[in-house]
Amino acid sequence: MNCFCRIIFACFSLLVCLSFTGCSVNRFIPDGEHMLNHVSVKSDKDELKTAPLSGYVSQHPNNEWFSLVKVPLYIYSLSGRDSTRRFNRFLRRLGEPPVIYDSTLSHKTRLNIRNAVQNMGYLNAEVDLLEVTKGNRIGVRYYVMPHQRYRVNELRRDIQDSAISRDLTEGDYVSLLQENMNFDLNVLDAERNRLNTYLQNRGYYKFNKDFVRFEADTTVGNHQVDLKMILREYSAGKSGGVRPHQRYTIGKITYDIPLSHNKPFVRPKVIASATELAEGNLYREQDVQGSYSRLNRLGAVQSGRVSLTENPEDSTKLDALITVTPGKRNSFNVELEGTNSAGDLGVAVAFSYQNRNLFRGSELLSLKARGAFEAIKGLRGYSDQNFIEYSFEAGITFPDFICPFLKQSFRKRALATSELSFMFDSQDRPEFHRRVLTTSWRYKWTRASRRMQHRIDLLDINYVFMPWISDTFKERYLENPESRNAILRYNYENLFIVKWGYSFFYSSQSLNSTSKNYGTNAYIVRASVETAGNLLYGISSASKAPRNEDGQYTLFKNTYAQYVKGDFDFSKSFMINNANSLAIHLGLGIAYPYGNSHILPYEKRYFSGGANSVRGWTVRELGPGSFLGNDGKIDFINQTGDLKLDMNIEYRTHLFWKFDGAVFIDAGNIWTLRDYQEQPGGQFRFDTFWRQIAVAYGLGIRLNFNYFILRLDGGMKAVHPAYEDSRRHFPIIHPDFKRDFSFHFAVGLPF
Repeated sequence: MNCFCRIIFACFSLLVCLSFTGCSVNRFIPDGEHMLNHVSVKSDKDELKTAPLSGYVSQHPNNEWFSLVKVPLYIYSLSGRDSTRRFNRFLRRLGEPPVIYDSTLSHKTRLNIRNAVQNMGYLNAEVDLLEVTKGNRIGVRYYVMPHQRYRVNELRRDIQDSAISRDLTEGDYVSLLQENMNFDLNVLDAERNRLNTYLQNRGYYKFNKDFVRFEADTTVGNHQVDLKMILREYSAGKSGGVRPHQRYTIGKITYDIPLSHNKPFVRPKVIASATELAEGNLYREQDVQGSYSRLNRLGAVQSGRVSLTENPEDSTKLDALITVTPGKRNSFNVELEGTNSAGDLGVAVAFSYQNRNLFRGSELLSLKARGAFEAIKGLRGYSDQNFIEYSFEAGITFPDFICPFLKQSFRKRALATSELSFMFDSQDRPEFHRRVLTTSWRYKWTRASRRMQHRIDLLDINYVFMPWISDTFKERYLENPESRNAILRYNYENLFIVKWGYSFFYSSQSLNSTSKNYGTNAYIVRASVETAGNLLYGISSASKAPRNEDGQYTLFKNTYAQYVKGDFDFSKSFMINNANSLAIHLGLGIAYPYGNSHILPYEKRYFSGGANSVRGWTVRELGPGSFLGNDGKIDFINQTGDLKLDMNIEYRTHLFWKFDGAVFIDAGNIWTLRDYQEQPGGQFRFDTFWRQIAVAYGLGIRLNFNYFILRLDGGMKAVHPAYEDSRRHFPIIHPDFKRDFSFHFAVGLPF
C-alpha cells in the first residue's frame, strides 16, 4: 500500500472511529432532554422557496464538516466529565457541546416563519411544527402551508404634499408598486425606503420614511387587496402643526482644518475638492455621503465630518461645516522573509517608507528597497553559486485625476487616484545578470458604491537588459545548434515593452462590506486587456526605419515587443448554511504576439500549476498542452504558453476556532498559439485540447483571521495530459504520493 492510500485509509478510519463516539455524546445530554439532531424547512408549494426561510430558525444543530459529520461534537464528547483536567478542557475548547433542544425557540421559529410567509402575501399561511424523537435525539421539521397568495386589485396614491406629488409625477421616479402585483410587505417596505432616498436626494432634508404609510383592504374577496399609499405632509410635533415639506439648498460652506507649522496641515483646496456639496445646489444626501467617502480616503486625513445646520437668516438653506482630523503622516516598515525555491534556501529583507502628505495635498509617497540572497545548489560549470537580487521602488499617488481634459462632472462622480511609479530590479545569477527598469503612469477610479473599479495604464515602459551572460550558459543553451531554443534566446535579449492597458473589476458585494470570506452569495468579475508596441511599430514603419538581422524594428538598438493580451476571470460562492459554502471559478487568458514579435516576453506568458491554479502541479510544472518537461532549469521557459484555462470548484467548511477546511477539484492547462519546436504537443487545437485538460483534487486547511487568511493546500494529480498510457494518464486510478502530490502555502483564498 503506497503512502497516499495509507493517508486515505487513515482519514477513513478516523471518521469511522468518530462515528462510533456517538454513544459517548449521551453523557453530555441531561436526563429528560434531547439533542437537536437536524432541522429542515419544507413547503407543500414549489413556488415558495424555503431556503431564505432558514434564516428565521432560532436554533441550529451542531456543525457538520462538509455537511456530513459532526466532528466538533465528537471531539467534545471525547473529553471526560472532569472539567478540571487540562486535557478535557482542551478538547472542549476544540470541539462543540451538543445542542440541547429548546421547545420555546422552536415555537418562536414557527411564528417567525409564519409571519415571514404572510409578509410575502400568503396571508392565510400556516406552519406546522413536527418533532421526531429517537432515543435522546430529536429532529425538527417546519412544514409550511402557504395557501393562495394575495394580489393587488386596486392601487391608489394619496400624496398630500403637492410639490412632492409633482416631483414624483414629472420626475424620473419609477415605483415598485403596480396593480395586479403580488401583495408583499417586503416590497412595500422597499418602496418606502426608495421614496425616502429619492426625496432626500432632491432637497428634502427632513423627510424620512415614517411619512409614508400604507392601508390595505383584504375584504374585497377572491384573495385580492385594495392598496392605498399615503404620503403625509411634514409634522413638527404636537405643537408644530402640519405644513408642506421644505426643500433646502446648500448655504455657506466653511472648513475647520487644523494647523501645522502655522499652515493648514493640508491645503484647503484639497478638502474643498473632496467635498461634493456646493453652495446654491439642492441638498442631496448622496452628496453628504460622497463627501464622507472622499474625505476619509485622503491619506492625510484620519477622519472627516460634515455638519449641517439651518441658516438663521434663511430657513430654506443649510449651512455646512466640514471638519477634518489629521492622520499619521510618516510610517516605516521592515519585512524579513525566508525563501525556498525548489530546495534552494534564501533570505530577503525589505525596507519601506511612506509619506501620506508629501506636498500638503494628501499625496502618497512610497519608497521601498529590497535585497535577497539565495544559495543555489546543483549547478555545474559556473564560477558563482549564489543568487543576489536588489530592487528599488518609488511611487507617488495623487488623490484625484491629474488630467486636464476630463470634465469636472466626471471628476466629482468618481473616486480616483493618479499614480506615477518607478522601479529598478537587479538580478545576479550564476548563469546571467538581468536588469529591469520600469516606469508607469496610471489612473484608478471607482464609484461611490465601490462595486466597480477601473484602471487604465496610460503608459507603461519596461526595459529589460542583460549586461552579462556566462559563457557556459551561452554554449549550452543559446549558441549550441543542437539545443538552440528560440523562446529561451528571445527572453535573454535586451527588450523594450511599451504598453497600454485597461482592467475592470466588479463585485456584487460592495467593497465596503465587512462580511466574512466564507458563506456569501457574491460573485466577482475581472477583465483586462493590454497591447504593446503598436505606436512604435507605426512610427518605425512610417519612417522606414531599418530592421535588424531578425527582421525586427529596434528602439535605441534594442528590439521592442508587440502583442495583444486579454484576460477574463469569474468566481462565485453559494452559501449553503452558516458553516458551509460552495465556490466556483473560471479563468481565461489569451495573448498573441504579432508584428515586431513572434514570441511573447516571458513576463507576459501564462503558466499553470501552483497555489491558485491546478493544485496537483507546482508552479510552471504543467503544460503547455501535452508537453512534458524534462530539464527543470530550462523548462521554466518552455512550460509557458499563450493561452490559459483554469476551472475550479471548492467546497468550504468551518472546522473549529479560526480553522476552515476545503475539498477541491481543479482543471485546466496552458497552450501555445503557434507550433514551437521547443514545445512539442503544446499548440492549441480545437479537436484535441479537451484531451489535454489536466485535473487535480485535494484538501486544504485555512487559518481564517477575517482580515487575512493563511492557506495550506495539498493537491493530487487525477488526469495527467503529458502521458498517453492509461497508468500515467490517470493517476487517480494508480496514485503515487511521491510522484503525484504537491503542497502549497499561500496567503488569501485561491479565488
